[in-house]
Amino acid sequence: MTKLYIDADACPVKEESVRVADRHGVATLFVSNSHMRLPSSHLVERIIVPEGPDAADDWIAERAGAGDVVITADVPLASRCVNNGAQVLSPTGKPFSEDAIGMRLAMRNLNTHLREIGEIKERGPSFTKSDRSQFLNRLETTMRLAKRISAGSA
Repeated sequence: MTKLYIDADACPVKEESVRVADRHGVATLFVSNSHMRLPSSHLVERIIVPEGPDAADDWIAERAGAGDVVITADVPLASRCVNNGAQVLSPTGKPFSEDAIGMRLAMRNLNTHLREIGEIKERGPSFTKSDRSQFLNRLETTMRLAKRISAGSA
């Protein structure tokens, strides 16, 4: 059965994710290492993991697989979930795919290095209404695909 895993820390599309998941009858698991306000739904589950580097990422990556959907902006987590067969989206609606994940990891590592040595000062573009709209459209399509995959493996 399809599940929606959300890397909840700093996720700007919590409400939108729950709306789509509710429409599809899919359990939504918000994973973080602290308590936060979440959208209300009988399908929402809060998972609070212990403090520590990558604890939430590890929890998600150990469970998400074929037929599941993961929402994260974390490229290493996305890579692990894609390798497990999950469908993975960024909060802007950009999919992480098996054939592009290597390049995205390399770009992330390069940008991290350039920020560390002071060559890049900004963090990137801010989240826009267009990003939110693209996310909603892409999540709807991705959820349908994940449910087909899940039904085929049952």
